[in-house]
Amino acid sequence: MLDPQRVGELLGVPVEGVTDRGSSHSWTLHQVRLAGGREVFVKAAHDQAGVFAAEAAGLRWLAEAGPGMPVAEVVAADDHHLILPWLAAEPSTPAAAERFGRELAALHTASPPSAYGASWPGYIADLPLDNTLTDAEAWPSWYAERRLAPFLSRASRHLSGSDVALVERVITEIESLAGPPEPPSRIHGDLWSGNVLWSDGRGWLIDPAAHGGHRETDLAMLALFGTPHISYVLGAYDEVAPLAGGWRERVPLHQLHPLLVHVALFGGSYRSAMIEAARSALG
Repeated sequence: MLDPQRVGELLGVPVEGVTDRGSSHSWTLHQVRLAGGREVFVKAAHDQAGVFAAEAAGLRWLAEAGPGMPVAEVVAADDHHLILPWLAAEPSTPAAAERFGRELAALHTASPPSAYGASWPGYIADLPLDNTLTDAEAWPSWYAERRLAPFLSRASRHLSGSDVALVERVITEIESLAGPPEPPSRIHGDLWSGNVLWSDGRGWLIDPAAHGGHRETDLAMLALFGTPHISYVLGAYDEVAPLAGGWRERVPLHQLHPLLVHVALFGGSYRSAMIEAARSALG
């Protein structure tokens, strides 16, 4: 699916070599060496115009929060390729995790959006997200209607009637579960550990489902599948942008959407985790 000639045209530099780095969802991953020695990372697909456009828009929008944000640069993109700098991966360290926590707090609080959602059609993996912009809804109803309900419908074929009823109860009671009101923040939106690339002593954001949302969502996602040195991330974050009381108890509520996404994508193997999150969200 990678077209080296097209990559060269997008960058204005010929491609000298390609190393395949596997695949993810509907696209392939590549390390590309350009004439002169520069390397870039390329996602390629037969036709993922919407997904690649959403990812590029999200990365650019996150970077607009201010200088020095921990966001991978979009080098170029078209309907079949997304090109980012090649960032050599390294293990996380406590110091890098603390830096990432401070920088994530700065991202969430700098130049906040005025509404929930985004100005472009959203995707998480290769599933569409409803990013309809709205400043008329509070976050609980927005989250219930734009995130939980649509993905409960997508996941329902892998769930029992009682499973569906449990999540519907969360949706019904969302106002009492969501905690104190928070204004919209610029959030990554799919911030599991695999979407933080550790390189050059810091964490870089990649593969976003970016939108104006609730900042606790990103922190809950970091905890979902295990982020290295997460206590350092959270401690540094809370020093820069203190979190509202009870935020730890709300982690399962924020994890419920990504777990529904996983049930929709991968089936029943994520059902038990999703059910546990729904039960914990209800207290």
